[in-house]
Amino acid sequence: MPRRAVDPHELRAAVHKVMNWVDGAAPEPPRAEVAAAVRLSLRTLEQIAPGRSVEVRVPPFAAIQCVAGPGHTRGTPPNVIETDPHTWLRLATGRLLWTEALVEGRVNASGSRADLDPWLPLLRPGE
Repeated sequence: MPRRAVDPHELRAAVHKVMNWVDGAAPEPPRAEVAAAVRLSLRTLEQIAPGRSVEVRVPPFAAIQCVAGPGHTRGTPPNVIETDPHTWLRLATGRLLWTEALVEGRVNASGSRADLDPWLPLLRPGE
């Protein structure tokens, strides 16, 4: 059964609640607020880059499969991206560029399709 589409207003509201933390201007907000922002942003990525060739993991909150191409059904997928919630939200909001995150080691990406640069940011700064 397909998931309900993410309402862009709901995504912006969830991300707005954690933006001071994302920008480094406040301590980490309540876990539920971070979880909501991460999950909604990952589901948005899933919608704009449909497919099953890349698994994106942001523990402990969520993992999705996205990007068109050969999918996988069992075992460890060949294309995996993993990062922490703070880094993910910085990427999703354009506060951090994909290439910078890779160079700085903030993202672990393996596999030939493990590149989210074409779809990031999900929200532009100021949205």
